[in-house]
Amino acid sequence: MEVEHFDEDDATEAVDGVHLSLLAGEERMNVQGFAIEPGAVVPEHSHDNEQTGVVYEGELTFLLDDEELVVGPGDTYAIPADEPHGAENRGETTVRGIDVFSPPRTNPSWQE
Repeated sequence: MEVEHFDEDDATEAVDGVHLSLLAGEERMNVQGFAIEPGAVVPEHSHDNEQTGVVYEGELTFLLDDEELVVGPGDTYAIPADEPHGAENRGETTVRGIDVFSPPRTNPSWQE
């Protein structure tokens, strides 16, 4: 069994205002914490990982093709593998949440 402590201060700033923390993981999945500052944008991207998550603070707007979905505290979501998506924090508070990726995802392509 592996135990990790989620410390937001150890997060990596993947793009301006988007902070990611790689948490526990094994061969088939991993857990990532995120904090997205007001006005920050996660660029549109896709990956071969299934992605599920929960937002526990703030509201995040997901951008999927021509659709926008707002996810707030207590909301969960599931994004199929290879589905193009992006996200924006249009609010005035930092959005915080947890993502689970299967298979594990370590470095997002949009980080570079």
